[in-house]
This record gives sequence, structure tokens and C-alpha cells, in this order.
Amino acid sequence: MHQLHFFPSRTMALYVGRLFLVRSFSILFALVLILQTLDLLGESGKILAVAGNSDSDVWRYVGMRLPQIIETFLPFSVLLGTILTMITLNQNSEVVAMKASGMSAHQVLAPLFLAALLVAGISFAFNERIVTRSTAALSAWQKVEYKKVPKDSGIRTNIWVRDGDDLINATTVDISGPVIVLGYVTIYERTGGVLSSMLSADSARAVAGGGWEMTNARRFIRRSGTVEPLGTIVAAKNVRPDQFTLAQVDGDALPFLQLRSAIADLEAAGRPVDALKGVLWHKISGPLSAILMPLLGAVAAFGLARSGKLFVRAIIGMGLGFAYFVADNFALAMGDLGAYSPFLAAWGPFILFALIGEMILIRTEE
Repeated sequence: MHQLHFFPSRTMALYVGRLFLVRSFSILFALVLILQTLDLLGESGKILAVAGNSDSDVWRYVGMRLPQIIETFLPFSVLLGTILTMITLNQNSEVVAMKASGMSAHQVLAPLFLAALLVAGISFAFNERIVTRSTAALSAWQKVEYKKVPKDSGIRTNIWVRDGDDLINATTVDISGPVIVLGYVTIYERTGGVLSSMLSADSARAVAGGGWEMTNARRFIRRSGTVEPLGTIVAAKNVRPDQFTLAQVDGDALPFLQLRSAIADLEAAGRPVDALKGVLWHKISGPLSAILMPLLGAVAAFGLARSGKLFVRAIIGMGLGFAYFVADNFALAMGDLGAYSPFLAAWGPFILFALIGEMILIRTEE
């Protein structure tokens, strides 16, 4: 009957789950302390080299950088916490006792899966509420090399927008006033993907009825090589003003819902969004990777401790876990290059290593 229950013993489940959580977060604390210290050794000199910066700015940097380190190394901590927990249970013959009572390997690992799911939920909420904000603030500060971050001037530069088959480039976009003003606009008019003419203007402003009023417009005809002066005209009637106000989106600096909305706006503006879609999906698959760690580290739980192979099993578990992180980063990089689809880039390694871990567990223990 034990085989029919996922948690045959509530006492055992609480004991193993608590053991796993305490070890995982203890390892995380140690890793974060060491890595933050090493990171600060390299960055504190740059921060204090800026005139006007003081120790308070160093602590400000720590406050921004700490959430990023926690986000990055939480899955590593869960992996190491799993292996340490499993080694302890194995050495004390507790795993042998559990299996002798009729529990399957999956039932032994069940409390760890539940605890890892809790960690994944905490990780997702932490990333959404804290990491995205600190990433945005730190990125803006680092762009000015730890100097005072200037206020937004309201001017964007070199913005591209697609209008059907045509491409529109605005050298500057001024959003500081009541009406959006484009500076030095060029519309590349294409037929079947082939450039037919170029419509240029010194400036353009959005008009109430839709479209853009272009000042000192002229059209260059490619076939004849002539330039036709047009004066003031209204063009690009299907292009919305908000398509020009979309700044470059940093997926890591936006929460899930805001990033999804930004992707929809960029897609409507004809911008490439596959890399951002990969980041969007990874906001879910990243925290969920904590659930994989008990499965990949489970190889350290089984087998006789006195056989002398426990250390080898622990190394194999660590190897599987680190191989997953390498594959995950590789898939994201391929997604950025456009070689992988966004869904495959975010979920491919997760599904692959879930199948590998399950196969190893079934073939060796079930």
C-alpha cells in the first residue's frame, strides 16, 4: 500500500524536507558571502575612483548586486543542498531503511521535490519583485561608470519602425513635448522587398487624424536617380506614435507581465522579439530548474555507502547538475542568435535533463 502514496510518512517528509531546505539555504548564504566579497574587490575601486562617491555608494552597489548573485546561484545551492542531504541520509543508512519499509526511489525523493517547488515559487517572486528593479538600477548606474545618473532628456536616437513593407528611420525622437517630433526622417519605400524610393524630411510630427506631417520632404526615385521636392506632406498614416517611443528593452530588468506587454508592442512595431521571448519563458523555466536538482542529484542517494562509491556518485550528481546549467546558458545564447526558437531555448534543457534524470533513476533504482 505504501507504493500508492506519494508521501507514505508525514514525519519522514518533514524531516527530509527540513534537512534539504536548511542545507540549501546555508550553502546559498556561504556562496553569496564569498562571491559578493570577490565581486566587491573588483568594483569598489571603480566606485570610489569617481569624485563624490563614498562608502555609502559601495553599500548601495552591494544592495543592487546582491539580488543578482542570489538569483544566479540559488539553483546551484539547491543542487549542492540535494547532494549533501542525500549523502547524509545514505551514510546514516536512512535511505536503506526507507527502501526496506517498501518506499520507492520516487517516494524517497518526494519531500525534496515539494521543498524544491517551494524554493522555485520563492525564487520567481524574488526575481519579479526585487531582482528586476535592482538590475534596472544597477544597469543605469554602470552605463555612466558609477557617476550620478542623469535625468531622462526625453530624446531617443536612431529608431527604426516597420510600416508594412516599408522601413522608417528617425535619427532623433523627441518625446519631451506634448507632441512627438521626429528629426531627420527617412522612409525606405519598398515593393516586394526591393527598394523603389526614399522619402526624406528634416522633421515630422504626429497629426491628430493619423499619420505624420513631414517638413521639407523630398523623394529620391531609385530607377531614375532623381530627387523630387514635395514640401510639407502627410505620410505613414498607419504608423502610431507609440511605435517610436519604444526604447530598447532589457528583458532582465522587467517583470514577467511588463515584459510580455513590451514584447507585444515591439512586435506591433515590427521589431525582432525572439530573443526577448526566450528571456520571457526563462523567467518561468529558470526558477523551476530548482525542481530538477533533486532528480539530478538523486544518484548520490542510492547505493551502499560502504561500497566506497558514494563520493563517485556525488561527483556524478554534481556533473549532471552543472551540465544542465551549461546547456541552459548555451540554449539561451543560441536563442539570442536566432538558431533556436524562444520556447526551445528556454525549455529545451529543462525537458532534456528531466528525461535524463528520470531515466537514470528508473534504470538504477526502480
